[in-house]
Amino acid sequence: HASLLGGLIAYKISQKNNIPAYIADPISVDEFEDVARISGCPELPRISLLHALNIKAVAEEVAHEEGKNLNQVNYIVAHLGGGFSICPMRKGKLIDANNANDAGPMSPERCGTVPLQGLLKMCFSGKYDYPTLRKKLIGRGGLVAHVGTADCREVTKMIEAGDKHAALCLEAMAYQIAKEIGAMATVLKGDVDKIILTGGVAYNKIVVDHVKERVSFIAPIKVRPGQNEMKALAIHAVKALKYSEIIKEYK
Repeated sequence: HASLLGGLIAYKISQKNNIPAYIADPISVDEFEDVARISGCPELPRISLLHALNIKAVAEEVAHEEGKNLNQVNYIVAHLGGGFSICPMRKGKLIDANNANDAGPMSPERCGTVPLQGLLKMCFSGKYDYPTLRKKLIGRGGLVAHVGTADCREVTKMIEAGDKHAALCLEAMAYQIAKEIGAMATVLKGDVDKIILTGGVAYNKIVVDHVKERVSFIAPIKVRPGQNEMKALAIHAVKALKYSEIIKEYK
C-alpha cells in the first residue's frame, strides 16, 4: 500500500485485463466510536488512520490460536513499523487509534505527539515551508532525528558500543509506546484479554522488554514481529471470490 498506490495499481491492472480488483482493510478503515472523534479544537476532529490490514490479520491469528473469534475478545494491538498504530480492538472493531501521522509515540520515522506551543513557534519562525516541516515531523522525525537512523538494529549496535544517548532515545520510544497502550486500556475500561506487539520494531528485544516491563500488569502480552499483509490480502481476495455478498463497491 506504499503511498496509497496499491489501490490505484490494482484498479489499473483490473481495467486493462478485465478482472476484479479488491481492497481489504485499508488504512482508512473507520470503526471509531463517536466519543473518540472529538478533539479539543472543533475544527480538528480526530480521524481514523491506522495500519488496519496487519492489525486485524494478527489479531485474528491470535484469537484463532486460542479457539476464539474476534467478536469474542478485546485486544490492544500495537503495530510498530516506521510509524506506529496503537489500537484498542473491542469485539473485532478498532474503536480508537493514535493516528501515526498526528499523535501517539514517536517512532523510527515520525515525531508523534509534540509540544504544541513549540510547534506553533516553528511554523511561524520563517525557517520552514510546509513540505519541509511536514517531512521533519513525518519521515525525518522520531529516532532518525535523534540518532541519525530509523533502523532499530543499528540503534542497538550503537547502544552496544556504549552510546548512552541512543539508549535513552530507544527507551523513550518504548516508554511512549507503553503510555499509549495504557491509554488504550482505559478505552476498553480495563477489560483487555491480550496486548499484541507486531511490526518490524517488535523484533527489537530492547524495545519489547521495556514495553513489557511497563504494561504487563494490564494483560498478557503476545509478541508477533513482522507483518503478514500480503497473506492477509490473499485471504481476503479468496473470501471475496467465494462469498460475493461481502463485496462492497468503492467509489
